[in-house]
Amino acid sequence: MKEFKQLGAYGLVIINNKILLIRKNGGPYNNKLDLPGGTIEFGEKPEEALKRELKEEVGVKTTKYELFDADSVFFEWLYEKENILLKVHHLGIFYKIYDYEGNIEENKKIDNINNDSKGAKFYDIKDLKKDNLSEIAILELTKLGYSINK
Repeated sequence: MKEFKQLGAYGLVIINNKILLIRKNGGPYNNKLDLPGGTIEFGEKPEEALKRELKEEVGVKTTKYELFDADSVFFEWLYEKENILLKVHHLGIFYKIYDYEGNIEENKKIDNINNDSKGAKFYDIKDLKKDNLSEIAILELTKLGYSINK
């Protein structure tokens, strides 16, 4: 079994028990709801990746944030394109986002800059189900004290 490691910076935007999530396009979380954010590129600081990814995936400029957590999840994923079972180690640096500028884009075009967000919107946390969420979204919502339905 091959291994796949992902390191990213992610934003937690929660207002009135609603969380901002993106609809994923591709990868282990394809068609699931996920935290906005993504890969920290070579030479990039986590905060820079956070800001860049939220601009690319959500359409907003992050203006006020603070470090919340750093953690990881492990799971297996069948990469159907090559019919390979992968062990995934997804590491994340998570920030609470307190303020941003711009409008959240509910529908995003997939292109060379944004290759994995179909768009973003706020979801009632009480209505979320584990089967519809990424592993890291479940991890961080649980750390924030929320119970996620099965």
